[in-house]
Amino acid sequence: MKLEIAVVSAVGAGVAAAEGAHRVELCSSLELGGVTPSQGLLEASMEHVDGRLEIHPLIRSRPGDFLYSASDVDTMVHEIRHLLHQGADGVVIGALAPDGSVDLRTVRRLLEAAREAKPGAQVTFHRAIDQSEDPLAALDQLMELGFTRVLTSGHAATAGTGLATLATMVERAGGAMEIMAGGGLSLEDIPEMHAAGLSAVHLSAKRTVSTLREGTIPLGTQDGSDPSAYTVTDREIVRAAKAKINALNLGDDPH
Repeated sequence: MKLEIAVVSAVGAGVAAAEGAHRVELCSSLELGGVTPSQGLLEASMEHVDGRLEIHPLIRSRPGDFLYSASDVDTMVHEIRHLLHQGADGVVIGALAPDGSVDLRTVRRLLEAAREAKPGAQVTFHRAIDQSEDPLAALDQLMELGFTRVLTSGHAATAGTGLATLATMVERAGGAMEIMAGGGLSLEDIPEMHAAGLSAVHLSAKRTVSTLREGTIPLGTQDGSDPSAYTVTDREIVRAAKAKINALNLGDDPH
């Protein structure tokens, strides 16, 4: 079983690499569900990981839904080209049509951009599949398109509650595409994911840092939230997840 960590900083990528993660999904604004990271963030992250793990930037031009305009798609095509040319190992994409099906026209264009920019690049379909009308029908389409993997909670609010669907997806994929469990995934869920046949798990492994001082003036926040708060990758969570996976992988070894 492999471990992927969602990170929003070069330091976070370095932490994931140091603790033995196999991949990072690199993004910005994780509190908004994640958007495309900058080229500078990718470059700094590559320096921090020094080839110890794969870096897969999220390609999402804006927060919100997964119904994209022509301008949104053009932006994401440019992001794919630049980030893959810069050295990313793959990209994470997804798009839906208004009826809840996979937006095949948009997805094909994004796939084409990735394959032109870097033949053989890995391409992951993100949790847009969990907002699709029929995740199994979507899975069939993604396999036909040649996706490397799909990140999913099993069409549920959390991967733990979506376990039965995740197991069905693993069986349906039959090894043709990796099914990676993610979305509200806890450390305690990992053994169940392994037992269900999942070959990878995805965690944000984050904690919130605050430097709030009395009398701090909010800049652009009007909802009463802490204006100084931000998230960082929690080394202890990554380490604990890796330890669980190592124990499970050791149990798989017939020797």
